[in-house]
Amino acid sequence: MKTAIVNIKTIVTGDWRKPFAKGDAILMNKGKIAKVGTVSAADLKGCDVVLDGGGMTAIPGLIDSQVHVAFGDYTPRQRTIGFLESYLHGGVTTSITASEVHVPGRPSDVEGVKALAVTAKKCFDNYQPAGMRVHAGAIILEPGLQQKDFDEVAAKGIWLAKAGFGKVKSPFEYSPMVRMAQKAGMIVNVHTGGASIPGSSPITGDHLLDMMPDVSFHINGGPVAMPDRDFPRVINESKIALQVCQAGNIRTALLCLKLAVAADQYDRFLIATDTPTGTGMMPLGMIKSVVEMACLTEFSAEMMIAAATGNVAETYRINTGFLKRGRIADVLLIDAPLGGSTRTALDAIKHGDYPAIAACFTEGVPRYVGHSRNTPPPTRHVKLMKNNVMNEFDPGRHTI
Repeated sequence: MKTAIVNIKTIVTGDWRKPFAKGDAILMNKGKIAKVGTVSAADLKGCDVVLDGGGMTAIPGLIDSQVHVAFGDYTPRQRTIGFLESYLHGGVTTSITASEVHVPGRPSDVEGVKALAVTAKKCFDNYQPAGMRVHAGAIILEPGLQQKDFDEVAAKGIWLAKAGFGKVKSPFEYSPMVRMAQKAGMIVNVHTGGASIPGSSPITGDHLLDMMPDVSFHINGGPVAMPDRDFPRVINESKIALQVCQAGNIRTALLCLKLAVAADQYDRFLIATDTPTGTGMMPLGMIKSVVEMACLTEFSAEMMIAAATGNVAETYRINTGFLKRGRIADVLLIDAPLGGSTRTALDAIKHGDYPAIAACFTEGVPRYVGHSRNTPPPTRHVKLMKNNVMNEFDPGRHTI
């Protein structure tokens, strides 16, 4: 499918160092971004869909790097069907598994954790709920795993590993497994902070610096944060990515943000949700964190958007998260919410209001146009200028 968005007022790239792109249009073809800026009449003539952006703001689709997927669009923890589709209506176009730890009766033996990871990955390779891309299948680190086990599942496509829920006597026992997983080419995520559910254990700065994982999951607590004194150590003595989550401690999230910027380590700062969990099922969790980080600090909205898009893509080595040529065409059109104090989406975020999502594209395909089911309506209006597809991309309505 070839699609385009024209009449865009502001294009936010997802790159916090160069946050804006010149121009007013985006061309998408065969799932990738073909042009950002200027689109010719010849380009538009060949499009299946052309959307008039109505002077709104375009940003990359949000990437939630800590989603508790299980199988299908269902969360056993909250017994909710359709939560991933609902997250798409919160602007999340890519979800990365927090490991399939919430699968009822999940195995803890070596063969079981390998099989669970491979099965989850293969299932979501064939399933995109409402068009969302889900990177599933993270091997849960359990005692007994050897290098050959990591190499075996890596050969089957597993590139994520998770520490923090294994049957270890001490978190320090994760360190050799972390290194084995990394040797197999995996990105290793580690539960950080106090215990969250039975089967998890507290993990603090000493443990992180011994393990040296790739990402500290919910470094601000999931929901209990590690001691404040550990934040400067992890930031200054490692290259571990600093993932803050909506389901954590907002005070320590702000602490981590300010310390990361002061240390010139903002590339490592990531926004995620850590949901669905006991905190709940939160379709607007990513937007909520972006808004909170912007309105409660001196930092700009576009900088916080980068922490939910480009920074995540770079950390996880995935080809999305940026509005740049060659990237996967995941695009949101956002606007100031109707009836608010501001006139633009970025001003609304900085003001503390949730922006309205007026359209969502994944892999260049419109998934909904007009408004999201989960955000306020926009101040401006989008319009389908051309549509050769038998689909109006209606987001539907909430039912009572």
